[in-house]
Amino acid sequence: MKEQLEKIYAAASADLEKASSINDLEEIRAKYLSRKGEFNEIKKNLKNLSNEDKRIVGSLANEITKKLESALKDKHDEFYKKELNEKLQKERIDITLPGKYIPQGKVHPLTSTTNEIVAIFQSLGFSVVPSEQSPEVETEYYNFDMLNVPKDHPARDVQDTFYTEIAKNVVLRSQTSGAQIHAMEGKNPPIRVVAPGRVYRNENINARKNNFFHQIEGLYVDKNITFGDLKGVLNEFIRIYFGSSRPTRFRNSFFPFTEPSAEIDVQCIMCEGKGCRTCSGTGWLEILGAGMVDPNVLKGVGIDPDVYSGFAFGMGVERLAMLKYAVDDIRLFFNNDEKFLKQF
Repeated sequence: MKEQLEKIYAAASADLEKASSINDLEEIRAKYLSRKGEFNEIKKNLKNLSNEDKRIVGSLANEITKKLESALKDKHDEFYKKELNEKLQKERIDITLPGKYIPQGKVHPLTSTTNEIVAIFQSLGFSVVPSEQSPEVETEYYNFDMLNVPKDHPARDVQDTFYTEIAKNVVLRSQTSGAQIHAMEGKNPPIRVVAPGRVYRNENINARKNNFFHQIEGLYVDKNITFGDLKGVLNEFIRIYFGSSRPTRFRNSFFPFTEPSAEIDVQCIMCEGKGCRTCSGTGWLEILGAGMVDPNVLKGVGIDPDVYSGFAFGMGVERLAMLKYAVDDIRLFFNNDEKFLKQF
């Protein structure tokens, strides 16, 4: 049996010399060292030997098994390193080659302008109205009635407002001002909020107007609020957004839901006040309307106008972006022209 063990070991060593891969080694391991392998078969027959022979043959079998396992491990390490090096060489990447350009999307200029405006007012103590309080599909009740707009007001005509077929008197909102009604209903002052959103008007599209655009509504209601507070807040906003070098002016105006009312203009950045197509030759561009909240509006939402007062304002995001980035045509924001958008 001793000679048989040595013969099997010699055969296993010869097979190891011929092996050329890790798979070959696994086959050798299975042939000689598995439960059904040749060395294990000999060990099963040790019970038929005398005690002295069991000791000698068993010791030799264990010694040969360890030598074969060690040889298999060394070969395995050798083949593994070889195969790994071949794989690394085959999959080698030349890091000196230029990478592939993958274009990335950017924030749309109207979105970034909206975010900037909202951030400025948040720094002034305003919070953002939740989206459920500023719906784009609105009823005439919130879009007109609660804003003190008379039944015969031209703004209610189909020539100015988009009416839907969802239900009677349901419109695409023509202004974000309805958000101030939602913000005041069932709440006690102080109320200081802004409401950004999309609005729709049945306008003829040109360089200055579109039938779909963006507004930001602002509202501040508390005790002892004056027109001076309104001017202070808006002047500070204009200073931060445009810089102190951009001339502005307040003009008397009228809005059904504010009294007194004003429109605020900024000098046209395209012509520096000399007059051009963008500003219709006036040298100024209107950026927002504002005024003190009409007492009737406060009464409508259950706020006592003898105790509280407030101001409201609304601005067009497109108009502000045009001034900030010297864009002379509002339609450029909606044409999805990559040459235009890449500038931002």
